[in-house]
Amino acid sequence: MERQSTYTATATIDEQGILTGWSEGARRLLGHEAAAVVGRPAAALLATGDGPAVRRTLAGRDRWHGTVPLRHQDGRRLDQGLLAHRRTSRAGESDWLVVTAVADRPQPPRGEPLEEWTFIQSPFPLAIFDTELRLMRANRRLERALSLPEAAMRGLRLTHIAPGPTRDEAERTMRQVLETGEPREVLAVLGPDLDRPTVLTPLKDGTGAVRAVCLATHRHAPDPAARQRAPDETAAHDPLAPGLERTARELADATVPRLADFMAVDLFDSPRGSGGPEDTSGTGTRPVVLRRAAVRAESDNGGPRAGPGVGGTVAYEPGSPPAESLTTGRSVLHDASDPVISGWAAVDPGAAWLSASGTHSLIVVPLLAEGSTLGVALFGRDRRTEPFGPEDLRLAEELTARAATGLHNERRYSRTHITTMAVQRTLLPHTLPGQAALDIAGRYLPAATRAGVGGDWFDVIPLSGARVALVVGDVVGHGMRASATMGRLRTAVRTLADVDLPADELLTHLDDLVLRLAADEGSAAPAAETAGGIGTTCLYAVYDPVSRHCTLARAGHPPPAVVTPDGAVRFLDVPAGPPLGLGGLPFEALETELPEGSLLALYTDGLLEARDHDIDEALDKMFDALVRPAPTLDALCDRVLTELLSHHPDDDVALLVARTRALRTDRVASWELPSDPTVVARARRYASDQLSAWRLEEAVFTTELMVSELVTNAIRYGRPPIRLRLIHHDSTLICEVYDASGSTPHMRRARIYDEGGRGLLLVAQLSERWGTRHDRVGKTVWAEQSLAAG
Repeated sequence: MERQSTYTATATIDEQGILTGWSEGARRLLGHEAAAVVGRPAAALLATGDGPAVRRTLAGRDRWHGTVPLRHQDGRRLDQGLLAHRRTSRAGESDWLVVTAVADRPQPPRGEPLEEWTFIQSPFPLAIFDTELRLMRANRRLERALSLPEAAMRGLRLTHIAPGPTRDEAERTMRQVLETGEPREVLAVLGPDLDRPTVLTPLKDGTGAVRAVCLATHRHAPDPAARQRAPDETAAHDPLAPGLERTARELADATVPRLADFMAVDLFDSPRGSGGPEDTSGTGTRPVVLRRAAVRAESDNGGPRAGPGVGGTVAYEPGSPPAESLTTGRSVLHDASDPVISGWAAVDPGAAWLSASGTHSLIVVPLLAEGSTLGVALFGRDRRTEPFGPEDLRLAEELTARAATGLHNERRYSRTHITTMAVQRTLLPHTLPGQAALDIAGRYLPAATRAGVGGDWFDVIPLSGARVALVVGDVVGHGMRASATMGRLRTAVRTLADVDLPADELLTHLDDLVLRLAADEGSAAPAAETAGGIGTTCLYAVYDPVSRHCTLARAGHPPPAVVTPDGAVRFLDVPAGPPLGLGGLPFEALETELPEGSLLALYTDGLLEARDHDIDEALDKMFDALVRPAPTLDALCDRVLTELLSHHPDDDVALLVARTRALRTDRVASWELPSDPTVVARARRYASDQLSAWRLEEAVFTTELMVSELVTNAIRYGRPPIRLRLIHHDSTLICEVYDASGSTPHMRRARIYDEGGRGLLLVAQLSERWGTRHDRVGKTVWAEQSLAAG
């Protein structure tokens, strides 16, 4: 199967029509650098200049596709097909993601007529993606389901065609199919009509090599209960938490046929408390709405006999036995001949099942636990001739009370788990920061145990001098306390990294912080929860793309793995410091040189503690997964997790992989300067000549001022040797001045007649950011300026 040479161009536009993002593919398509277009109106890129018409076209829509006339940087007009999605953040802010695929070669020819007819006319949605996960073909069923023609999707990845978390999961599974050659199944909600299991199948050539992936969705298995649901109930279906449904089903299994011929459990979407704002009231004029959690019949003759199936909504009219039981909190026992039953069936169409099934005896028991009303349980008899008696009512109440306690605990656990997950997601980095020293990808998997989410975390922190810090940590324990401790430690690491502390000193300060957290908690928490982070492990690494040196220190954490460009893999022999919170023990750092293109893997111990293999086998699998080539670091992360975790982990897993880059020597200039005030003019000339060689003439004036102030300070207050260094790194220009003195300069406000005190203030005003970095001997004062901003 011939592959197309295709690239994707993406841009983001805010609601005011201003470009906020511009990809490399967009630059390749239209020739504009990001710095030249970001922050400007997107309409400026239109060949027709009819921006208001485009705004009117997009008004009120969440998605649009069509052909747009664009203007290339060289003046050419390009009629380009675009696909645009409106995205809304959790904060309520919205923007547009605009994407297009650009093919360097035409679409390959179609297959034989019969194969083509089969593909196009299949009743199931089908799509074919190439080895770069770009869509090559889509049949008519998929076009209708997504309301997009194949031409608008061709060349795009699934995450661009239908953005969303399940599509990310489907794409990760596609990579696994390409690598393993084995089919996989995943639940990917591709559209309103495509919330179905999705099968991903490798397409192989005659030699067995995987050349593409076929995506196919199929219908759910027939659900007898689904046939009983009204259309509006099915559309509004809101699945119950698995634990709630399981507990409700256990109650049904325990009572049918032991006690009743059928029974049903109906639950509120959230518990109702007596007299609260969400009181259960069966009084008034509005029906009480619940959701069916379980239904069980001794023998089915065409479907459940108690109304809707599992997941459906149930509305009980005021005055009906279930509504009265919910209002009074008391159980009731009725015969079908009771006036209240006949009255209920007369006014409520939802009670028609009573007479249709021949029910002659009914028990209704409210589900009560710790002052909350969770729902109601219905028990009926239609097969057995004897009606329910007082002993049956007592047994139903006893079983229901036990189930209510279990349901209440499940709900409380579910709420706590959801809250903890939300806190954990908030505290972890949503996106990795932009920097050019490392290519980075990361993954976080929460534990599957009932203990809840733990405190594993990772972080990427840009530092001065084009360096980057990598952090991976593991807080002891699970739940909200572990997540909160993780957030405090992550913030502390960022603060300590911002002042450029060496790796071993940073861990020493972090160790002191953990001790203070434990002391502050004191006896305020239960004994099992007073650790305050004691026992937490952490690995801190700093990579310098100028020297290609990496400095690492660890506190009780597993050592990182490194894969060199020649394919050799090993652990870095970082001295094993104690876990955080023990106090009084030193940490040591390792400094090593990494060739350009080396791969670093930082992880938490949950990755290696799988229950189905020992630690040596896990290490072999990890090394093997890291050594094999992968198209992207994201694909490499997915491969490592797939091969080491055959099931959802029992402990949290954090994984961070980074491939090193080296800054070219012609992008760094350094000069040794004598400690003489007359050398300042020479330093300015060095800087001016170097910027001219880099073709950065527009930055000469600003840089000369900063060089003059920093070199003057080093001569006046520091000690020789003095070094000036300029680094042209990506779109940043860094100016550094080193001297052998350990004193730190401080910015102060100069009075009117003061002769000094204005230098650092001037540097701070001219630079994007500035600071002081202490070395083992001496210090470096640095200042960064953004060339794009200039």
